Amino acid sequence: MRLTSGRREDDFEINVIPLIDVMLTLLMFFVMTTTFVQHSSMKVTLPEASATEQARDEHNLTILIDAEGRFYIDNNEVLNPGIDTLKEAILRLAGEDRTRPVILRADARTQHQAVITAMDALGQLGFDRLSLATTPAKAEGAK
Repeated sequence: MRLTSGRREDDFEINVIPLIDVMLTLLMFFVMTTTFVQHSSMKVTLPEASATEQARDEHNLTILIDAEGRFYIDNNEVLNPGIDTLKEAILRLAGEDRTRPVILRADARTQHQAVITAMDALGQLGFDRLSLATTPAKAEGAK
């Protein structure tokens, strides 16, 4: 006579679905709370100035000019250095918002004409909130 069922009592299984749910919830939490810092992929040597640092606005438009005079708008290169192409690229990224602050980051070795071209394009498009990015000036006695 058989008194036990066909199933052994020491058989068990681990249900991993609740563990996956917890891991996905944690992943979503970390993704949503991470601060996203904008790092420029282009390395430029900014000119020096003794002015104090201003507060940063996260919704600004950044125009970068490298030492050779090439333009980059929010890390996207403008292929033709002409003013018309630069204006089209700015319009594509900025849209109709002319109150958006613009930061002009020009390399210290950039020709003056490239900076004036960028400022002229912004002026023609109606942007009036322009900032020039600089680095802090070194103290007179410091090396």
